[in-house]
Parts: sequence; C-alpha cells; structure tokens
Amino acid sequence: MDRVSLTDVTLREYGQNVPSSHLHVFTPEIRIEIARELIRAGFRRLEVLSCVHARVAPAMNHEDAEKIAAGLGRSQDFELVTLVPNKAGYGNFLAWGLGPDRFNHTLGVFFSAVEAHNRLNLGRSIQETMMEYEGIVEDAVARKTKVAGYISAAFGYLDHKSGELIRPPFELLNRFIDFYFDLGVEMVTLSDLQGVTDEQGTAEVFQAVLRRRNRSQAERIGYHPHHVSSAKAIANSRAAYDVGIRYFDASLGGTGGCVTGAPGNQPVELLVRSFEDRGIRTGIDEKAVALLAGFVQRHLYSKIILHRPT
Repeated sequence: MDRVSLTDVTLREYGQNVPSSHLHVFTPEIRIEIARELIRAGFRRLEVLSCVHARVAPAMNHEDAEKIAAGLGRSQDFELVTLVPNKAGYGNFLAWGLGPDRFNHTLGVFFSAVEAHNRLNLGRSIQETMMEYEGIVEDAVARKTKVAGYISAAFGYLDHKSGELIRPPFELLNRFIDFYFDLGVEMVTLSDLQGVTDEQGTAEVFQAVLRRRNRSQAERIGYHPHHVSSAKAIANSRAAYDVGIRYFDASLGGTGGCVTGAPGNQPVELLVRSFEDRGIRTGIDEKAVALLAGFVQRHLYSKIILHRPT
C-alpha cells in the first residue's frame, strides 16, 4: 500500500492572520495543545512559527514564540518548521534557540516564482531575496540545521492591479528548485498561492518539474495548495499524487492563508479522508483530526475576524 506524508500548517499560517486584539483567544497555551494533539493524531511534521515582525503577525511576537518553542520542547520524533523571511528573521531564529543546539526546528525559507508577488510579500526582488537566502542557508547548513524551501505562486499569480494572471515558465521553476537543492535544502514545496489552477494545470507543473529530477530530488518535492474551494484543492492534490507527489501541506478546517490576501488552505481532515478512501496510507488518526478541526473552527476561527488586505 502506498503512503503519503502530510504537514499541518494551522498554527503558522492561521497565526499570521490573527490580529493583536484576539491574542487572548489564540494563546501560546492553546497553540501548544493543538500541536500536541496533532502529534498524538499521527503528524510528524508541523509548521508552528514564523520569524516575521510582530507588526505583520502579532501572534508571532518574541515572547509568545519562545513560550511555544519551550512548551513543545526539542523536536526529535517529529519535525517543527519555522519560516524565516530575511536576515533579521534568521537572527531571531538563532536568538530564540530554534536551531539544533536547543529546539532543533527546521528552518523554512521562501520566495515567489512571480516578481510582482515577491515584491508585495517580501518587499524586494526575487534576485535580492535569493542572494540573501544564499548566505542564510549556507550558515544554517554549516550549523547542521535542516532547511526546507518554499516557492510561492509556482502555479501562477493574479496581479490585482493589472488583472493579469502571470504564470512562471517551467524552466524558471526548475531553476528555482535547483537553487534550493544546490544549497543543501532537504525539501522543496511548490505553492499554488491563490488557487489559480486546476487538476490538469497542477499535473502539468509537477510533470515538468519531476521529469528534470533524479529520484532523490523527486521524492523531496511537496505541494502546498490554497483555494477558495476545499473540493477543488483536494482534487488538485489528487492530481499531484497521481503524477508522483507524496508530500502535502494542509490545515485544520482549511484555516490560514497568506498575509497578501491568498485564500485558505485545503482542510487536512478532508485530505486525510480523501487519501484513506483511495487506500493510500497517511498515518493519521482520521477521527482525532476531524474532532480537532471542529474544535479549531468552533472555538478559534469563529471568534476571530481575520485581517485580509482589501
């Protein structure tokens, strides 16, 4: 029986959208308990933090981040991922003890495949971002920190100003993936940031990527879909699986999204069910994760008005 590996991104992506006025609901204690429940349900990889400025994501402030890291302890039998957008964020990653000397988090680095989105999301060009990450990743690898790379808008980006749907060429995507693997990144995840493609488009992108990869690299490429429709996101994940992808990101109840206004994630409880119904093993307790998703939707999501750019 074939199997897949799932990463839950609830705490990181959902947390980036929680305004400071609702941090009394989204407390470090509740986030620690959700992470523990996810691990008990069978997850072995979670995104938990972002080293972004608290002005952008109040829930990722220094005090709360350190409390969460300490509460979850050292990552050993499971993998905790913290995203870092720049040198300042990497400085925080080290200062908060998230490296292998203490809490052993995986360092996540990310940039967009589309220039307009990269400038909106990170405030600089793709080239400038890659140059900065080159030094960050080299230092992290030298410290024996695991590194994961993400490519946003890999399937296209709808520019709200011009109304143009910009799709990065396959050759460019492959160049970005090569950049990550050449630096020693262990895994590269492609994101459909706005849910702009369908099953056929999803398959075409991954086929163009996988045919350029040796087996070792092909087995370390993942998929991170956003979509306004849970059913379409799940269908796209099935298409990605059918062409060879085995790593998938999702969140409880489909919560989360990007601070630039991207729709939420595919619901992890529905993704688990979809795979298990096809006889594909996830290693996740389907009932436990469904109950946890219900809790998040009732007690957190329904009480918090998410910030979304207009």
